[in-house]
Amino acid sequence: MKLLKQIFDFYLNSSIHVALSCYALVHITFHVFHIEYNEAMALFVFFGTIVGYNFVKYDALVRVKKNPIGIQLKIIAVLSFISVILSGYYFLQLEQITQIVSFAIFAVTALYTLPFFPNRRNARNWAGVKIYIVAICWVGATLVLPLINAGEGLTSDFFIKSIQRFVLVFVLILVFEIIDLANDDPHLQTVPQTIGVKRTKLLGFLLLIPFWFLEILISTFNYRDAIINLIMVIMLMLFIFFANPSRSKYYTSFWVESVPILWWLMIMFL
Repeated sequence: MKLLKQIFDFYLNSSIHVALSCYALVHITFHVFHIEYNEAMALFVFFGTIVGYNFVKYDALVRVKKNPIGIQLKIIAVLSFISVILSGYYFLQLEQITQIVSFAIFAVTALYTLPFFPNRRNARNWAGVKIYIVAICWVGATLVLPLINAGEGLTSDFFIKSIQRFVLVFVLILVFEIIDLANDDPHLQTVPQTIGVKRTKLLGFLLLIPFWFLEILISTFNYRDAIINLIMVIMLMLFIFFANPSRSKYYTSFWVESVPILWWLMIMFL
C-alpha cells in the first residue's frame, strides 16, 4: 500500500497528471474544430507541460533554497530531462508559426518563474497576477497552438472558445486558491485572500453560467456537446461548493485537475 501511495505521489508531483489534463484539452480542441488528430502537436503539449510545470515547481527549490535533493526529485529531474528531449523532437515537427507562438508561451512561463527585473520578484509572486498568467498559458498551449498549427483562421468560434477555455482554467485555479489559502503568502493577493472564500465561490458559480451559454454561440454547436458541457458545469460547481482550506492536497492535485480528462472521456464515449 505504501508503494502504491509513493507511485501515486510521484505521478502527481512529476506533473504527469496535469500534463494529461493539457493533453485532453488539446484533443477537445481537435474535436470542437473538426481538426484531424496531430500526434506531434498533442505530444509536444504533453511533454512541454511536464517540463514547464516541473520548472516552475522545483526551480526555486533547487536554485534558491539549495535543499538536499531527494530520490523522488532526482527521478523527476530525469523525467523532465527526457521530456525536454521529446518536446524538442515534436517541436521540430510543428509549423513554423506554431514554433514562434510556442516560444512566446515559453517566455511567459519563464517570466512567471525567473526574476528578470532587478529588485523585483518573479511574476509568480506579483500580487493578483498569478491566476491570469496561468490561464493565458493554458489557453495558448491547448487552444491557440493546435489551431494555428492546423492553419485555422481567427474566427468567431476561436474567440468564443478562447474565452470559454480561459474561464474554465480560471475557475479551476479558484478552487486551488481556496484550498491553498492557509499556506499562500498574503502578499500574493489571491482571489480568496482579496474577497474571501464565500465570494470566491460565488464568483466561480457566476463564471460558469457564461461558460455554458457560450457553447450555444459556436457554429459547430450540437446538443450532445452542450449536454456534456452542462455535466462539466455541475461537476465544477460541486468542486467549488465543497472546497475549503482543510481539504487534502489530492482534492485539487488529482480530482480538480482530472476535470479536463473527464471532459475528454465524456466526449469520446458518451
